[in-house]
Amino acid sequence: MKWSLPGRRPRRRGMTRLNQLVWQELRSAKGGLLVAAVSTLAVALADLARPWPLKIIFDQVLLGKPARGYIGHLVTSVHSKPALIIGLSAAIVVVTAATGFFAYAQVHVTSRLGNLMVCRLRRELFAHLQRLSLTVHHRSSSGEMLTRISTDTQALKDTFTESALTFGSQLVTIVGSIAIMFSLSWQLAAIVLATLPLLFWNLFRLYRGARAAANVQRVKEESLTTQIAQALTTAPLIQAFGRERYETERFDRQTGEYLEHSINYARFEAVSARSVEMVGAAGTALVVLFGSLEVLNGRMTPGTVLVFSTYLHSLYRPIRQIARLSTRLSSAAVSARRINDVLEMAPEIEDAPDAIDARHLRGDIEFDRVTFAYADGAPVLDNVSFRVGAGQRVALVGASGAGKSTIASLILRLYQPASGSIRIDGVDIRRYKRESMRREISMVLQDSLLFGATVRENIAYGKLDATDAEIEAAARAANAHAFIGRLERGYDTVLGERGATLSGGQRQRLAIARAMIRDAPMLLLDEPMTGLDRRSQSRVQQAIDRLADRRTTLLITHDVQSASTADFILLLHGGRIAEAGTHQELLARSGTYRALFRLAGSTTSCDEPIEVGV
Repeated sequence: MKWSLPGRRPRRRGMTRLNQLVWQELRSAKGGLLVAAVSTLAVALADLARPWPLKIIFDQVLLGKPARGYIGHLVTSVHSKPALIIGLSAAIVVVTAATGFFAYAQVHVTSRLGNLMVCRLRRELFAHLQRLSLTVHHRSSSGEMLTRISTDTQALKDTFTESALTFGSQLVTIVGSIAIMFSLSWQLAAIVLATLPLLFWNLFRLYRGARAAANVQRVKEESLTTQIAQALTTAPLIQAFGRERYETERFDRQTGEYLEHSINYARFEAVSARSVEMVGAAGTALVVLFGSLEVLNGRMTPGTVLVFSTYLHSLYRPIRQIARLSTRLSSAAVSARRINDVLEMAPEIEDAPDAIDARHLRGDIEFDRVTFAYADGAPVLDNVSFRVGAGQRVALVGASGAGKSTIASLILRLYQPASGSIRIDGVDIRRYKRESMRREISMVLQDSLLFGATVRENIAYGKLDATDAEIEAAARAANAHAFIGRLERGYDTVLGERGATLSGGQRQRLAIARAMIRDAPMLLLDEPMTGLDRRSQSRVQQAIDRLADRRTTLLITHDVQSASTADFILLLHGGRIAEAGTHQELLARSGTYRALFRLAGSTTSCDEPIEVGV
């Protein structure tokens, strides 16, 4: 079977998965959005009203020009010019205060909604990544996924909180300013309108360039994040080989490339703002020139030119802000596409609609002509069939690449077989709900993965509601209680990431305690002794014996001596079961098994798999 990245989810009504999530969040926050929209409109209207007190003071109060409509009624209703000036001056303060109040309401509401949205989006993205198959995780770098969860979601939040409603406010201001300009002087307004096509064409061109630059910048950021993550997780190896300077030079090269593209992206933002200023300066100069000539000819008042210039500023200012927003929107568009690409990956392995809960399983495991291959490679398992009875202890023995660990992954449904079936208690595992079935399986892996949390939390990971007494009992059964007691804070000691502050044997015993506390009917042991010395092996083996008691146990190992105590042994070679039987039966009839046993006995301190042909 050829494996590839998962296909996309089916879309509803033409909406992407990201659009659906955003739409759901917006629908749940209708009240807050209404407040934000009203505040946005109020800010725009207050900005439009701000110049009018100044025009009335200049034209009607100081120059005594007649006025019609509500302005004329206002002037004639106040008989004292000083009182009118004071009132109009106070109106400037009131308008400014109203602008500030509604602007605060707009920022507060949109920031709250933006943060709620990014929290939900990050949760959905993180949860979706957990559901994707290991194929996706193996093909994706850690930096890529970290960047999409943190940087890309943050970019969307910033766009929503700082750009979305601001963009709407600027559009209202632009439309309102143009309308008022035409009411003041259609000739001056026509001059201004002539500059707008050039402005918006320039903004569109810069937006496209900024979007391409943002895409490259994000890719470089992924590479940089990946290198940092790898350097932190492989610090012992780097120091052991004395490669600190080499890694620093690699980091410098990556940082230099990221810096270059960041500067290129910032250049687009600067160019967009400057281009608006240049076109705006030209438009302002023409308006002042033509308006001043009209005043000299008595066809226009100075107040009209002054107010028109103010609205011209009110027009070009939001266009400048839209120019800056265009680069942010380009970055947000790139982030949205990258997030949506992940959200629309359909998990390769999903529960069937009629899947059943796996409860109180006995642990009878059966492989029936199972074939499996990774990605584009040759089959790792080829028509494999065997059965492990409930409570039996079976060992899978073979060289590296024989398919031993693949069998464990298939039982856990981390992958799907290309053909054949796997049954537990006579039921195809595809009929079980994955999470419920995995609760029935405990495991101890070759690489004992521990979290950077307390010892107590690491053990309780096998049973999240475990009591302190259960945790201690599991630790005692795993021969871990003694060394835990010698730690600085006992069970409350915080371990280094991946358990780096413990020895290999100690990590393995904590992993066994974690499996012990789960109390599942089936147990998978994947090379549990690798890398341990004789003393640690003895303690771990005692713990494993207790753990495997009365459980269906599948031991994956290349060490024939470790497998010799199993009830049944399967010898894998080239993806097939080459031999099967008890330890004594295989010694009697299998030359390959005898050779493996002799080599294992003569290389007891060697942890490398032994390559022996069948």
